[in-house]
Amino acid sequence: MNAASLTTSGVDGLAAWIAPERTAVLVIDMQVDFASPEGVLGGYGVDMSVVEPALAAAKRLVSDARSAGAPVIFVGLFTTPENDSPAWNERLRRRGGNPETDAALCRAGTPGASFYGPRPVEGELVIEKARYSGFLGTDLDARLKGLGVDTLVVAGLTTECCVDSTVRDAFNLDYHVFVVTDACAAYEADIHAASLKVMELNTAILTDGSAVAAAWKRAG
Repeated sequence: MNAASLTTSGVDGLAAWIAPERTAVLVIDMQVDFASPEGVLGGYGVDMSVVEPALAAAKRLVSDARSAGAPVIFVGLFTTPENDSPAWNERLRRRGGNPETDAALCRAGTPGASFYGPRPVEGELVIEKARYSGFLGTDLDARLKGLGVDTLVVAGLTTECCVDSTVRDAFNLDYHVFVVTDACAAYEADIHAASLKVMELNTAILTDGSAVAAAWKRAG
């Protein structure tokens, strides 16, 4: 099935499911080190042009959410030497890296951890995490429950890693999860597609930014 076909029986059905009073938008790891040519991965030669369409789509999604009155929550990776666990560092070593000399991703307090593309405005919630999932070791679940949210509309980087990890945990915590396919990206197209297919099969409904915008417009 395609992305739109699973979202509901058309715009009216989607509008009910993602009504602003029950829904939050999660923007995951759209940060300099993951998305900008000036970040750590860009410095290693990763082609950041592949994520530019997702950044643009996420900016539109965030603007639409603000207009509709749905809360927008920014989830980011903020690492420190203290939360680089032995398992975290050993995995890097086994892949040929060196945690003592390699540049760390999204170090708290550095430009690399800054949000890139869509950015939070005053009053919007920012969740700082130290692992892939936005729920692990954070108060995201409690914050969402405090807002009366039971449904998530998700955008972010990268599709197969922090987006997938957060979506899995959200589903296991009994949230209704909608992944905005054009507002997510991986650095390789086949990985992005495969991850979306797995999420569609197991944990999420796939949609796109235009469908979400139309649903919120209808709800308004």
